[in-house]
Amino acid sequence: MALRLASNHSQKIFLATAEALDQEMSDRIAHHRLERGNDWITVEEPVFLGKVLKENPTQLILVDCITLWLSNVMMRFEDQSQIETEIDLFCEALQTRAATTILVTNEVGMGIVPENQNARLFRDLAGKTNQRIAAISHRVILMVSGLPINLK
Repeated sequence: MALRLASNHSQKIFLATAEALDQEMSDRIAHHRLERGNDWITVEEPVFLGKVLKENPTQLILVDCITLWLSNVMMRFEDQSQIETEIDLFCEALQTRAATTILVTNEVGMGIVPENQNARLFRDLAGKTNQRIAAISHRVILMVSGLPINLK
């Protein structure tokens, strides 16, 4: 759906948050590159998304994906205030963009409460980040079983 939403734009940046840390992830990344085709500029940035958004003010940017980015930020910064600072910087960069930004994220709060503290922190931060993004977004689509549900 995200690629389809971007299909009409000529200048497109795919902001990839994944890192090829093992063969399986390398294969996934290669598959995604083939899927989106050659009309995309790929920027790989696992942590500092706000910086990339500010450096590319006029091109459509598709970010894939927010929850993986959040996981990367949590791995990079141990202090929760540093994690929240990165989230703030990202949300500020989103609000100042004039060009279209498409974000892919996951809803992780619909399942059971995780058993360990880090997993609960991740779930809580993902939920709060998704809420902040939804509040400043013009359009929010929830995908369920490949079907779009327009929330906003």
